[in-house]
Amino acid sequence: MSVQMLMQPKQPQVPFVDLAAQYRTIAAEINDATSRVIQEADFILGREVTLFEEEFAAFCEAKYAVGVDSGTSALELALRAYAIGPGDEVITAANTFIATALAISHAGAQPVLVDVDPLTATIDVAGIAKAITRRTKAILPVHLYGHPAHMGPIRQLAEKFGLVVIEDACQAHGARYKGKRTGSLGDAAAFSFYPGKNLGAYGDGGIVVTNDREVAKRLEMLRNYGQKEKYHHLFRGYNRRLDTLQAAILRVKLKYLEKWNAARRSNAKLYQDFLQGTDVVAPAETRDVESVWHLYVIRSERRDMLRERLVSKGISASIHYPVPIHRQPAYNDLGYKPGDFPVTEELASRILSLPMYAELTSEQVEFAAVTIREFMSENANGQAKSKDLPKRPRFAQ
Repeated sequence: MSVQMLMQPKQPQVPFVDLAAQYRTIAAEINDATSRVIQEADFILGREVTLFEEEFAAFCEAKYAVGVDSGTSALELALRAYAIGPGDEVITAANTFIATALAISHAGAQPVLVDVDPLTATIDVAGIAKAITRRTKAILPVHLYGHPAHMGPIRQLAEKFGLVVIEDACQAHGARYKGKRTGSLGDAAAFSFYPGKNLGAYGDGGIVVTNDREVAKRLEMLRNYGQKEKYHHLFRGYNRRLDTLQAAILRVKLKYLEKWNAARRSNAKLYQDFLQGTDVVAPAETRDVESVWHLYVIRSERRDMLRERLVSKGISASIHYPVPIHRQPAYNDLGYKPGDFPVTEELASRILSLPMYAELTSEQVEFAAVTIREFMSENANGQAKSKDLPKRPRFAQ
């Protein structure tokens, strides 16, 4: 080993997310909460589930919350609670995780895809208006990467055509649109508690939030075999219950969510500052929105090479999402073809998710950003210029 190698400072490793770091800050509380459930043997729809539902509904500024076993179940059961099924169409974004479309399909309805806003990557409102037919029953906007969709005009369209609005808020725990929380912006909202979410369980979990008491009651039966009381089944329900152990863990974590979201916003601002003046397109945040930065997604025409450079330096990076819904073999039957959603397809070729979590240090953010700046500087001469997507974001003032 050379003297030069021995003298080089150790580079900080930057994981994409570090759940162990979060656990270390709240370990005693988590251990107490899970131990309590185990000692009480209160495992199925226990007291902790009820308490968490009440607390999370209040957090979302809504009246009711019904815990289920995953975000996908939350989306599907929300649709079913509004009697959306075979013969119905549900409009959603082409640029989303496949669970959004799967929930529509599993409810028996037809997903109708719409392209996205090139600035925010959330569903394009003009596209929604064009996609509405006599079979349309619901709009399912996705608050992608923690940034709420354009809910004002979406609600106006829904009211005009008599449609249900169900928020896919699986990445947006605590985000705000015009001062209101996600979860309170539609008729109902679905959240995921997958471990990597801003509010994550130690396994799968989800919840549906609503202000409609009858919908909440139907959701409670849907998740629990269609029964209102034990062994009396009013319809063919499911076993989709939130685990009591997970609810206990989530109750502990919910107390810290505002603090963790604030740390994500701080890290997003650091990325923005460090990447200023480069050819990287930083993610946008509109003026009427407070994102919770579930993901920090940049855009680069040399995305794959940039990702390789980051990984070589010990910096994890991912792509959300490399294959749009309409290009997935599972949805060939929808009849869409390449080019139908040009913004979504353009994004899929350029987007790159950088490490983002509350415990990420400023040194780690700076190291990732400096690595990107160095790469962009080295490759500046061969950098192609795009006319299709905006190069500079409109950050909130």
